[in-house]
Amino acid sequence: MLINGIMRSLGDLDLAYKGELTMNEAMETLEDNIRLDRVPPQWKKIAYPSERALISWTENIKARIDQMNLWKDDPTKIPKVVFINRLINPSSFLTAIKQVFCRETMQELNKTTIQTDVLKKMYYEQDLPELRKTDGALVFGFQVEGARWDINSGLEESLPKTSFSIVPVVQCRTVPLTDKEDKTVYICPVYKTIDRMMTYVFPAQLKTKYPPAKWVIAGVAMVLDVPGAADLFAPGKEPAS
Repeated sequence: MLINGIMRSLGDLDLAYKGELTMNEAMETLEDNIRLDRVPPQWKKIAYPSERALISWTENIKARIDQMNLWKDDPTKIPKVVFINRLINPSSFLTAIKQVFCRETMQELNKTTIQTDVLKKMYYEQDLPELRKTDGALVFGFQVEGARWDINSGLEESLPKTSFSIVPVVQCRTVPLTDKEDKTVYICPVYKTIDRMMTYVFPAQLKTKYPPAKWVIAGVAMVLDVPGAADLFAPGKEPAS
């Protein structure tokens, strides 16, 4: 739907340039936004949430299509790592992880939750562990805002002039719900965009040697779609740190 909407509006603009259609307000808005490297409002209405500039946004669309094409070309192959930041609805993917676990273990879906275990690997398929069917999935594409992720100690203070920190590959697995509080874990909200509003996905668990309240006060969260950064994550390549 998004691609068709983009092609249709660009086609109309091209016909207006040729004099075959009358230039209207929608076409002028489209032209102005393209010149200013902004996503046109008529495209935003049918697109996924994003705060990117137009060039970065179109690159991100291509990355999302590439991942979908990999699945389409070989639907029987389970991907070693899923770029969760390239999914329109990451919550559905996480629910599917729980559904597989509950079907295999005969547990109730509403009595389970997603546990996130951050590995020490960025993105090298050959170095990543093999998972059993009920172990969940390996995902990549999280970035911490307001703190820094250290592969040895977990959450740390941000570096100067650095707002985001890339999180290595994360194992998302299903565990039973519990009321037990772990003071070495910060329950970190995950959002689709830096805007955060109305883009909440799920609560992740991040290891910390500091009291979790420190990160609550700092407003630390993980974001999936960070403008100008996430498209550095290409299959088979380690992202820039």
